[in-house]
Order: sequence, then C-alpha cells, then structure tokens
Amino acid sequence: MRKGVRIIGGAHRGRRLKVPAGVEVRPTADRVRETLFNWLAPQLPGARCLDLFAGSGALGLEAASRGAGEVVLVDRSPKVVRMLERHIQLLGLTGVQAHRADALAWLDREDNPFDLVFLDPPFRAMLLPALFSRLSAKHWLSPGAQLYFELPAHGALPPLPPNWSLYRDRRAGQVRFGLIQLTA
Repeated sequence: MRKGVRIIGGAHRGRRLKVPAGVEVRPTADRVRETLFNWLAPQLPGARCLDLFAGSGALGLEAASRGAGEVVLVDRSPKVVRMLERHIQLLGLTGVQAHRADALAWLDREDNPFDLVFLDPPFRAMLLPALFSRLSAKHWLSPGAQLYFELPAHGALPPLPPNWSLYRDRRAGQVRFGLIQLTA
C-alpha cells in the first residue's frame, strides 16, 4: 500500500501528502471520500468539523480544502499529530487544529457544538457505541448536525441515540460507511 493521502477536491485538489514510515493509519479511500463529500457539499461551507481518530487527516483536511470554517483533528499518536501539524502548515490552512488526545477522553471535556463529526475508529476497537453515548450526552452536536461513520463492510451499526437517524448508508469494498443525521 502506498503511504500517503491525496486531497481530491476544493482549494487543495490534487495535493499529495506523505505519511512517514512508522505512522500506522488507514486513510479513507478516495472513492468513499468522493461520495461522502458529494453528500456533504451543501452543508460544508463554513461548517465546524470534528475529525476523531484523524489518522492521515484525509477526512478533516478534505473538509478544510472544501471550505469548512473550522476543523479539529484529534488523534492519540504523537507521530500522527506531528504529521498532521506539518500537513496543516504545508497547506497553509487556517482554522485547522491538531490535538493529541484519546478520543473518548477528549469527548469528556466541554466544547462548542460541531456541525459535522467524522468517526472512523480502529475497527477492532468497537468504539462506536461509546462514541455515540458521549456525543449524545454532552452538547457536542449543533442542531441538524451530521455524523460520518465507517465500520467493517458487514458490521452492524450500533443502536442510535434518540433523535438520531440513519441518513445514508453504503458499502465499498471492505468498508461500510454512512451519515447519521441529528433530527432534533
């Protein structure tokens, strides 16, 4: 597998960002990102986005390239966060921040609500139920917020909290991905 990520749309379309040796990430495939960002096109300009388990930064950096107003990237690996900071600097992005933190612990603090949350945790960790619980228990989501998720192609989506509904759901190769909409 070639190490790196390509921005596929927006102001930085076509830019390739290297992932250094020793950094373990699973970037969201280009075709999945293309579908996702076609879905999000009307809501993305000016949106406040949270990319938990940021890894390569493929989702958050793509959102920034396509006009998101603010992007917060969270990953627990110091190597990954240093790489993300280099990518932010290389692209000259403003309104994009990388934080080194465990995603679940990060969600235990208070912050302003987000319009869009990207959830692509390690598949084996089975973290979606805990993430859904924390996101719904605090005021992390703005009215009408959307949550993107990825899980193994034949994985079951955990039960959704009240006022959340499955909006889009697809499979591509070994991945199931979709959008959840906050309905109230």
